[in-house]
Amino acid sequence: MQDNDDRRREGRPDADDDAPELPRAAERPIFAALLVPYRSLGRRGFNLMMAGFCIVSLVTGSLFLMNGAWPVVGFFGLDVLVLWWAFSANYRAAKAREEVCVTRTDCAIRKTSPKGIVREAHHNPFFAHFHVSRHEEIGITRMSVDSRNVSTEIGSFLNPDDKDSFAEAFRRALITAKRG
Repeated sequence: MQDNDDRRREGRPDADDDAPELPRAAERPIFAALLVPYRSLGRRGFNLMMAGFCIVSLVTGSLFLMNGAWPVVGFFGLDVLVLWWAFSANYRAAKAREEVCVTRTDCAIRKTSPKGIVREAHHNPFFAHFHVSRHEEIGITRMSVDSRNVSTEIGSFLNPDDKDSFAEAFRRALITAKRG
């Protein structure tokens, strides 16, 4: 019985105890963010735009066909195909994700590419430096977390306003983690 009481005081659950272990204070997230690229046109808007573009191309192509300019019709079909391909590539690129989590002992950055390839970087918050490159007219152009010989760029796909708000929140989280 003494052995079980010692385990509970040390924070280790008993083998018979089914309750999950509470996270230690050092492992609780100080900051957590999911960064995703912004897309102003949703799927429904894309479908409506493509339907409208197809109708305009069909009507215009029909007019050219009736006037005997039949080779032009193929170019109208090519325009529709190129527009569909460009937006499809844009939506594939929107599948990129970055998860950033700062605890007292770790600064974890998990990047998922549009193809689903996952890369993780871990930095010790006490040695991590947050670098922000700014341009006078554009604003933030690059953000990275650097420690030792490792540099991890974050939020490259964010718009300028989102970069500013993320940079401020992330900087505060690193300062909080360093204060311990």
